[in-house]
Amino acid sequence: MISTLEKEITFRFLKARKKDGFLNVISIFSFIGISLGVAVLIIVMSVMNGFRTELINKIVGFNSHITVKFYDNEKNNKKLNNKKLKNISKSVIFSNSGEAIILKNNTSKGIVLRGYLNDDFSNLEIINNKDFKGNSSLFDKNSISIGSELSFSLDVKIGDELTLLSPSGVQTIIGSMPKQKTFIVTSIFKSGLAEFDNNIALINLNTLENFFDFNKNERNLEIYLNDPVNIENQKFIVQKVFDDEYVFSWADMNSSLFSALKVERNVMFIILSLIIIVAAFNIISGLTILVKNKTRDIAILKSIGVLNKSIIKIFFLVGITIGTSATIFGIFLGVIFSIYIENFRQFLSSTFNISLFPEEIYFLSKMPSEININSILLIAICSILITIIVSIFPAFKAAKMDPIKSLKYE
Repeated sequence: MISTLEKEITFRFLKARKKDGFLNVISIFSFIGISLGVAVLIIVMSVMNGFRTELINKIVGFNSHITVKFYDNEKNNKKLNNKKLKNISKSVIFSNSGEAIILKNNTSKGIVLRGYLNDDFSNLEIINNKDFKGNSSLFDKNSISIGSELSFSLDVKIGDELTLLSPSGVQTIIGSMPKQKTFIVTSIFKSGLAEFDNNIALINLNTLENFFDFNKNERNLEIYLNDPVNIENQKFIVQKVFDDEYVFSWADMNSSLFSALKVERNVMFIILSLIIIVAAFNIISGLTILVKNKTRDIAILKSIGVLNKSIIKIFFLVGITIGTSATIFGIFLGVIFSIYIENFRQFLSSTFNISLFPEEIYFLSKMPSEININSILLIAICSILITIIVSIFPAFKAAKMDPIKSLKYE
């Protein structure tokens, strides 16, 4: 417990006086350093969390959350109607895909074709977002839906025709020739990721199977989940249902990307934590100078019976108070900046006429930010813990002072 005397003395030591001018400067720099370190950590973590969330939303908005490939090419209806599967999924559809060459305006380009049935196509998330252009209900055997990036690169708009070449051959009098078919662009989608928008096109599933000479039994099962972010647990449930099939998720398809993001996030946390550590060492300097300046006061306190443990508490409280108040202020500063980071970006861009976070590079219309309470708590705990550690040495040094030697020359 902390006594009233210890609180009063701690408060008196925290108050700045003219003769403690240099000490006051050190305390201010300690406060500012810790506050900025905490604020920067929160801002960076919020931006990285926001970027990760935006990336996940774009990926799961375009790809199936879980895909099942059947080894025996036989669909078990009992598995498809499994109660556990229905509880975690909002839709289960069949699809297939193949690679083709697209021809337009003397330009050829390799693309991936995905096939969906007409009813399933209109239910896809990428079709129901605000950036979709065209008729979602028109998806017959000659229709094709392409990405916005592909439409720009080929200079194609809705209603134009595209010619596609299939790797499957057709026998003619001059030998085997690749299949060729003309499609009409009926819609243009936009996922926000150039890799998808520039390399994938959607056509009718029956047309795709005919175009590539696929068998209907070779179709894949796409599962769209109610909670695609919590992918590992739900993938485990699906694997239990389809125990004889190959099951993979959107996280498996992008594992290297998210592993890199995770490593980068952890490294940034460690590097930026050094700012707090450096600032916390200022507390050691400040408390050590405070102990030196308060030699007479410490000797008097000991002379009137104040115990060593009380002296330790007093100087320990001084350091903790500076560190804790700086941490709280840093959290406030970091949260406010994280909330209005897009406004700050727009202000800096317009004021200095520079492009910060350009959309054509990051494929995001605004600076992402997501405040995570757990991250803030972890940063706060680390900051206060560092402050506690660096306050120990000066506090014990003050308690070891000999009052007789301290007052000898007073």
